[in-house]
Amino acid sequence: MKNTNYIILLVSLFFCMSCAKDGGFYDQQIKSVEYNGTVYEYLKSQPGVFDSLIQVIDRVGLQEILNDSAITLFAPSNQSFRLAIENLNNTRKLAEQPIEFLSSIQYEHLDTMASQYIIRGVLPTDSMQRQDGIAMRDFKYNYPMHAKLHLTSSSGYQGGGPTLIDFSDTKRSQFYRNWVTTSTASINIKTSNGIVHVVNQDHVFGFNAFVSRLTYIPPPPNLFVTVGGTYSVSNENSGGPNAVEASKYVFDGNPETKYLYGGIPGDFWLQVQFAEPQVANAYTLTSANDDPNRDPTDWRLQGSQDGSTWVALDSKVSEVFASRFQLRVFRFANTTAYKYYRINFMRLRSGNVFQLADWSMNIEER
Repeated sequence: MKNTNYIILLVSLFFCMSCAKDGGFYDQQIKSVEYNGTVYEYLKSQPGVFDSLIQVIDRVGLQEILNDSAITLFAPSNQSFRLAIENLNNTRKLAEQPIEFLSSIQYEHLDTMASQYIIRGVLPTDSMQRQDGIAMRDFKYNYPMHAKLHLTSSSGYQGGGPTLIDFSDTKRSQFYRNWVTTSTASINIKTSNGIVHVVNQDHVFGFNAFVSRLTYIPPPPNLFVTVGGTYSVSNENSGGPNAVEASKYVFDGNPETKYLYGGIPGDFWLQVQFAEPQVANAYTLTSANDDPNRDPTDWRLQGSQDGSTWVALDSKVSEVFASRFQLRVFRFANTTAYKYYRINFMRLRSGNVFQLADWSMNIEER
């Protein structure tokens, strides 16, 4: 009997110790590290970690913001810059272009990309605990970013691991699927003027725009700008020609505006009439700000001398715009000057609501 009581006591102690040790979840505490100095001074105090970031900050003149303003910095490490530069130079090498360095990359691109990581206001993790996270703006250009807390898994428990921040470039889109997101490695480093959250080492500086922006080839000259014309569409926005998303905005060259129309498939077209016939051998289409299901996929381009008899110049089927505000250039063989150009849209990615930020006709010297 004594042995039985002893075994029961041991088993009870074992279960008590197990519960005390585990508790059914990972008891992660979001701890803050305090640094006696500014955000910029903190970066300087970490040699071998943020050298590339400091080089960029110094080059584009962001030191004052990091020293004097109330900010939150999502700090990419040297590894983030190394990945970005390697990706860029691999692409440039294939295009037989000279390699780039942080010291030589175009100032304007570095400035806007670096500014995305410097957020207005002091935002510790407590401020990001809403279910949908928190919308943020970069300090210098007011560009929309987003942050949200999430729990990782640990020891078999879903959401029982350490807390991290999902830090996102929203691409000015309300749809999560269009965002580019990275995570933090460490969080809540308090300085005298702000908070530093360190971004994971596998993050590529510039999100997904570093290579594309630095290998960008501008489209050929836009005849809508250099020549001008009279513009028309087969169907106007339901709000009329002065609506917020009226057809006039598809000709204005501004990707922030768009033309929206619900009613295709069917006979649906955009048209330009030049005062004098013009030779065009390229055109551009720019995707609008939100729902990619509204993007056109099938279309044909035509030219005419009188607006009645049309000649086929180009056609596309099953085209896809990879991102929002994406400008795509389409080239075609043509040496004839036409007074009218018309683009007919036959199919959308899904549904029957059409949108497009811009269309242009262009001339490329060959």
